[in-house]
Amino acid sequence: MSTRLDIKKRLAPQVTTRKLVEMKAQGEKIAILTAYDYTMARILDNSGIDVLLVGDSASNVFGGNETTLPITMEEMIYHAKAVFRGVHAATGRAMIVVDMPFMSYQLSSEDALRNAGKLMKETGCHAVKLEGGKAIIEAVKRITDVGIPVMGHLGLTPQAIYKFGSYKVRAREEEEAEQLLEDAKQLENAGAFAVVLEKIPMELSQKVTDSLHIPTIGIGAGAACDGQVLVVNDMLGFNTDFHPRFVRKYANLDNVIGTSVKNYVNDVRQGTFPNESESY
Repeated sequence: MSTRLDIKKRLAPQVTTRKLVEMKAQGEKIAILTAYDYTMARILDNSGIDVLLVGDSASNVFGGNETTLPITMEEMIYHAKAVFRGVHAATGRAMIVVDMPFMSYQLSSEDALRNAGKLMKETGCHAVKLEGGKAIIEAVKRITDVGIPVMGHLGLTPQAIYKFGSYKVRAREEEEAEQLLEDAKQLENAGAFAVVLEKIPMELSQKVTDSLHIPTIGIGAGAACDGQVLVVNDMLGFNTDFHPRFVRKYANLDNVIGTSVKNYVNDVRQGTFPNESESY
């Protein structure tokens, strides 16, 4: 007997790693946003998003931390479970990718495999994401060898922010650009199904995109990438003080929510809420 979810999935086939590679081959752009909770995941999946990234950026936008480093495996699992439930309360179409948090994969390939498996088993997600190039290739290979899909992440890698010392554009110099291109090829050879390119020159992202069979996902890397990703809180304008060049704000929810709350406070204090029709 078909369930309601089964019917919805037939109407909206789930996005898979194979689908993303096909989209690249066909020149169809891939749309990705971050998600951290049930309500937002449900809205985004219903709106036709291809991939939801449960980003360690939750450390910033949910936890209020300066960097992504403090977030733990347990916290990432909590957010990923909520996103899974949100997607499957909607169409069930979006692919769910979860960031592996800082120090969950850097110690050894065995540690990386153990933690990737934990994320998959406990959250229902479809893939994990790791930051870095040659230093994590063995971990990527180990994880993909057992059937866990891996998305890579090159350029500005936020977990290495203290090493970089700033959030400036990466790989402007020839040596770093060549290393990034080589890292991208190694990630593909190790089994990665896609790679995020963050804050690198447009010319380099074009070169990387043309050199790979797997999709590139840009964030501050120009339009040549096969897809784009943004932090949903930035795209929706939750924070009026954050204005990176690569973010296009499609709404100003900071103002919308603030105005709504002020109106609510005013109604409560004046005794106009609740009225008779809002009471039992």
